[in-house]
Amino acid sequence: MALTFYWYPKCGTCRNAKKWLDSHGIEYKEIHIVENPPSRSELEELYKNSGLDIKKFFNTSGQKYRELGIKEIVKTASEPELLDLLSSDGMLIKRPLLTDGNKVTVGFKEEEYEKTWA
Repeated sequence: MALTFYWYPKCGTCRNAKKWLDSHGIEYKEIHIVENPPSRSELEELYKNSGLDIKKFFNTSGQKYRELGIKEIVKTASEPELLDLLSSDGMLIKRPLLTDGNKVTVGFKEEEYEKTWA
């Protein structure tokens, strides 16, 4: 299955991930995460397939995260509430997100990409 790459073109980390994918000849479909964020059901599937804590899906360094006080919200909110919040704004989602429909990586770490996608 082809890879789906959710990214934000102005994000340096996303550009580094894209460079890595291109240099390894890996084909992917790119999706602008702010203009076309994953739906709530897509996010739920990504989260469940990732095996990660749902908090790892939040862009904790983003302005929106700070503005909305999400650091406090995630302490007490339920999983469905957090998924609703994530799906409300693509800027809240940590990027890039890369998936083949089964495996998922959140953010970009070269070692993790090597292990998962090379």
